[in-house]
Amino acid sequence: MLSDAAESESNWGDTTGDALAEALAVLGWPVTAAGVRRASDVVALVGVCAALVATTLVPPVAPLALVVAAGGWYGVRRLPVAVASARETAALGAAPVVVSHAVLRMRLEPTVERAGAFAASADDGLLGRSLAEHVRRARGTPASGLGAWGDRWGERFPALRRATSLVVAADRAPSTERARSLDRAMDAILDGTRDRTASAAAALGGPVTALYAFGVLLPLALVAVLPAARVAGVGVTLPVVVVLYDVVLPFVLVVAGGWLLLRRPATFPATPVPADHPDLPARRWPVLVGALAVATFAWVVVSRTLPAWMTPLASLGTGVGVALVGWFRPAVAVRERTRSVESGLSDALYLVGRRVAEGRAVEAAIETAAEEVMGPMGAVLTDTARRQRTLRVGVDEALYGEHGALATVPSTRVESTLRLLVVAAREGSPAGDALVVVGDHVEQLRSVERAARRDLRRVTTTLTNTAAVFGPLVGGVTVALAAAMDGRSLAGLSSVSSASSMPPSGTVGTAPSTAVVGATGASGTSASSSAATTAAALPTSALALAVGVYVLALAALLTALATGLEHGADRSRIGYRVGLALPTATALYLTAFLVAETLT
Repeated sequence: MLSDAAESESNWGDTTGDALAEALAVLGWPVTAAGVRRASDVVALVGVCAALVATTLVPPVAPLALVVAAGGWYGVRRLPVAVASARETAALGAAPVVVSHAVLRMRLEPTVERAGAFAASADDGLLGRSLAEHVRRARGTPASGLGAWGDRWGERFPALRRATSLVVAADRAPSTERARSLDRAMDAILDGTRDRTASAAAALGGPVTALYAFGVLLPLALVAVLPAARVAGVGVTLPVVVVLYDVVLPFVLVVAGGWLLLRRPATFPATPVPADHPDLPARRWPVLVGALAVATFAWVVVSRTLPAWMTPLASLGTGVGVALVGWFRPAVAVRERTRSVESGLSDALYLVGRRVAEGRAVEAAIETAAEEVMGPMGAVLTDTARRQRTLRVGVDEALYGEHGALATVPSTRVESTLRLLVVAAREGSPAGDALVVVGDHVEQLRSVERAARRDLRRVTTTLTNTAAVFGPLVGGVTVALAAAMDGRSLAGLSSVSSASSMPPSGTVGTAPSTAVVGATGASGTSASSSAATTAAALPTSALALAVGVYVLALAALLTALATGLEHGADRSRIGYRVGLALPTATALYLTAFLVAETLT
């Protein structure tokens, strides 16, 4: 894990300390700190050489090349530290789950060493691996590893240090005080998580608003003033528009989006859906064939009924969108079912725990609770009870054995929490009350998670709506307005040119007057020709196509950013939502242009 040195590294990059080496160790990248520093020097050298060449060939570009060289030198050295810091921040999203499992195990079996090992199994990410390593190092020593782990990660998350210290204190506390100490540990981690996510979400508000204003509203508004800029003599040509809107602006959005994601608050990470999950299709080529068929159909229909420039946009937006939806929808369906199972976890623990406390066996309690718990969690309990009854196996084998009830539920939270049922089967009736309390803790965790997502959703809602709806509508209208203004500007310039080429009255017939007329006509013709050249209208089709590509890029990038901020690095959910946004944005952009063109 990164130390304080890595966290407080100077703005110029630390090339002498261990921050870079520690960051590379966290990331597991197959490169050394010396290799990164050499790469940054090479980038700077290339940039300086480019600046020297530009000084001779394109002098205005030389300062930009020097800026790029300096930025590349700094960026290459700083990137591993920034990425490692972001990964550790994201890992802290699992802190409430890990601490809650330590608390739960302490209620069933008050041994802090086993509680630490059990809590490490609750997360298969960086946080869980770190705890497992601390527990391993503490074996054979008076320490448990849980306290040292809390101290190390407490540098970033003080509430985690306080919670783990209370769990360790509960191990030494009298039995009458143990429950109170464990309750305070849960309150500490939940309150800390709630405050951390709320403050981090609030801090994202300003940068997201700036991204919305300067990356979306301003560029789209400038499309409508392109005719006025050309009339004023600003050299806005089609290549300039294409480079600005389809290269520079998307690149800026990518950089800004990455910066925001690196500062995303820690939330509850979801377990990835494994590639061999039985609900995922074994063959993916039908999705690609279907997307190609949709893109071809859109190409044929649009080319026969609408302006030609709309054809590639309609084909690209619908084809890529259908491909993404078809590719990621199965994984999203698995994730939605898993979340439904997690939502019923607290009820299942409460019902099973209540019957175990009454003296019933865990196996019988599971079978009874299966009839009372609704939804996917009830299906899991029903499958568990059926396996116990037909295969004559225990709770452990029924849940976690080959083709067990949890084989198709990719959730570390569910898997690790239901292991308490195995412990309860061994402990008997005294574990019943602990299971009831566990159910309360799981519900508290879900409440904090919902609050964290609500805080983030307030920030991302504007981005989502802009990507799929407002951006395409504004883009289509502004392009239509720009085309209409171009036509009127050229008409006005044409009339001015005709008037200026007319000879003044009363000057025909004399040599001096003729000379004056010739000079005046020549200069007038030259001026009007220059003005017409400066204000030559951009082809409507080319302008609309260039802005359309930018609108589709906005739909993809802003949707990915909003989904990443809300749900983290969930590739399937990001791809699915981008797939939904692209056809919507395409249809709205084309419709807005047609309607605005008709009205203007």
